[in-house]
This record gives sequence, C-alpha cells and structure tokens, in this order.
Amino acid sequence: MESWREVSVPQLPGSGPELRIRDTATGQLAVAAQGPAASMYACGITPYDSTHIGHAATYNSWDLLQRVWRDSGHTVRYVQNVTDVDDPLLERADRDGEDWRELAGREIARFRGDMEALRIIPPAHLIGAVEALPLIDRFNGLLAERGALYDLESDTYFIRAADAAFGSLSHLDPREMTELFAGHGGDPARPGKKDPLDALVWLSARPGEPRWDSTLGPGRPGWHVECAAIATEYLGPSFDLQVGGSDLIFPHHEMSASHARVALAGHDGPVFARHYAHSGMISLDGEKMSKSLGNLMFVSKLVSAGTEPGAIRLVLQSHHYHDDWAWTSDGLAAAERRLASWRAALSAATGAPAGSSAAGHSAAGHSVAGHSAAAARTLAEMRDRLADDLDAPGALAAVDRWAATVLAGRSGGDGQQAPAADASLIRDAVDALLGVEL
Repeated sequence: MESWREVSVPQLPGSGPELRIRDTATGQLAVAAQGPAASMYACGITPYDSTHIGHAATYNSWDLLQRVWRDSGHTVRYVQNVTDVDDPLLERADRDGEDWRELAGREIARFRGDMEALRIIPPAHLIGAVEALPLIDRFNGLLAERGALYDLESDTYFIRAADAAFGSLSHLDPREMTELFAGHGGDPARPGKKDPLDALVWLSARPGEPRWDSTLGPGRPGWHVECAAIATEYLGPSFDLQVGGSDLIFPHHEMSASHARVALAGHDGPVFARHYAHSGMISLDGEKMSKSLGNLMFVSKLVSAGTEPGAIRLVLQSHHYHDDWAWTSDGLAAAERRLASWRAALSAATGAPAGSSAAGHSAAGHSVAGHSAAAARTLAEMRDRLADDLDAPGALAAVDRWAATVLAGRSGGDGQQAPAADASLIRDAVDALLGVEL
C-alpha cells in the first residue's frame, strides 16, 4: 500500500540526546532505541471513517518520536498497518449500502491527506491487512506448528495458555482482561472455547462477507494476528518500540505480542517489541472521542474551515502524549495565539514581516556556537525536553521563553534585534523537532 509523501526535515547543528520513553510494560523510563537503526511499529487505522483528533494526537506523538530519533543520529525503520478488512468496516459499508473496498479506499486516501496536512513523517511501509494475507497465513502456520491453534466450528483460535508470558504487558487480572476483551471485539463468552481469552486468528467464510483462501480454509484474518505478522515480517523478530493508543494495550497489543512469542519461540533474544509506548485518550464534551459515540472532531473539517495544521499540532503538543485530555475551542485559540507569537518574534528578530521568508535559510552546517546564548539554550532545552519521554509541553515552553524575550526587547524600544541567524535556528528547530512551519 502506498504511504503518503515524505516530509522535509531541516538538519540542525549538533545532535540531540538519546530518547528515553516510559515503557508501558514496566512503568520505567528506558532508552527507546537499542542501536543505530531505531525501529517502531504503530497500529494504524481501520478505515471506516475520517481521521479525527484522537488519531491526529496519536500519530503526532510517534511523529515527534521519529524526529527526536533522527535528531539524535538514528536512522528510523517505521512500519504501520491499515486494517482494511474487519467487522467495523464491513458493518459501516453494509449500513451505508456501499462496497467495503470503496469505503476503505476513500478513507485511506483521506487519512493520507490528513497526515500530509499535519506534516507527519510517513512510515517506510504502510501495509494493509489484505495485502498482508500471505504473511498472515505463514504466521498462522508457525502457530499451528507450535500446537497453539485449535478449530471451533471452522474458526481458528490461538491458545493463550501456550504463552507463559501472557499478561506481562497489561498486568491485568483475568476478570479485567475478560471485560476488556468483550468490549474490544473479542468473544470471551463463545461456547466451546478452551479459554475465554483465546483470540481468533482466522474467521471462516461467512455468507456475503469477503473471503480469501488459506491453509486454514477460506475466510479472513483476526485483528491481533494481523499486526503480529506484519510487524515481525518487516521489522524482524525483535524491534525497539510498539506504539499506539492506550485503548490498544489490552487486548490488542497484549495478544499480538503473545502470538509472536509463541510463533517465533527459540529466537535468540526478546521477541516482538522491547518497549511499548501508548498515547492517552482525547475527549469532547466530557466523553471519550470515538466513532461509536459519534462525537468526533475531524482533521479534514478543521483544515477545510481554515484552521492551520500547525495550530492543530500545537494543540496536540500542549499535552503530554500519555495523558488523557479534552479538546476545546479555547485550546485551539490558545494554540493559534502561540503560533502568532512565535511568528511575531521571528519578525522582530529579522526585521521582516511575520510569515516572510527572510529568516527561512537553514541552520544546517552551522555550529550552535555561532548563535547567541539564548538561541543555543532554546535548542538545547527543546532537545532535552523531547528526549525526556517526549515532553512536548516543555519544548513548547522553551520556544515561548525565547519569543517572549525577543518581543520584550522590541517593545522595550532599545533598538536591539536578535541576530537573524538566531531566528533561522529557532525556525529550523521548531520545524525539525515539532513539525510546525513558521
């Protein structure tokens, strides 16, 4: 599947510190990348509706993560899936009297457009479940070889008891797991299952539903095995980070990792993700923003109504990625004021009208020593804050302080202007590290 267009990222002088991320499995900060090539798998959309602010917040978080990795000298291998066949998609298509493939294609195209508008760095591989069917079939074959599958009325289930480490990500008790499983597409109460938490890996063909041939018979894949197969195919048996929204911790990420541990048993070293990071949930009017509740704020509608994508990013970055928070019109207005303030400071620093290209030359190739202490300190603070578990609010505050200092100097009438090279450095830092064009 085609990803969206690459984003141009300025090269900053020097390099940032190593990113440390709060690992969901341990609750502890850990160095996010093990070697020079940092690797990450992000769970993607099920394309039955437009990209909403909850999606934008999640993918903005992993975009910041990529930017920090790149700034600290890593190459990045980033893979994301698209669940382009699943019950929610088929149900929406049936409700609207539309072919499920046309619905998926339209919403995937809209998602690409929204990600481009927000200047999200694309994954190297954007893989749909349908195109990954051969990978999933091979992966299911590995599970079968381990004796970890069983048949129930032609459907095929994974035996969760085959994985002694099941639960090591979420640390939930069986009752909590069962409740969450039932609420997130699972079927713990189905008669005949060996364990309520056994997960479907292959759904046998149903009348009127899409089907594909496989070694398990005609049908379509389960959700958790899809990501396990794609992640390990493109990133190998072990990779640095599995990321997604906090609603995916259980059952999805727990079960995907469990599938992989069993299928790839015997691999030398940890199997699947070495660390996990999860973004918080976004609410609107006091309720979690979700498609099922119908209370969504869509990226495309905000942009078409004239909201600048950079302002949307600043709303998202004014909250720590793993916090839950509420989208409000006041929050958007504050982000627009912040963006205007930063641009006014650039204008004051260069003597050029706000938004002009006078300060737009790249700082690449210049040393931080060639800039004022204030500009160098601002870059260092941004890097330090983002390297500390993606503290985006702290990075924004560093730019706020620089802008306030510049604007105070101008309004004080002392005739002093910050060097234009400083403005260029700040402009490039905001672009490279925060993804916001000034």
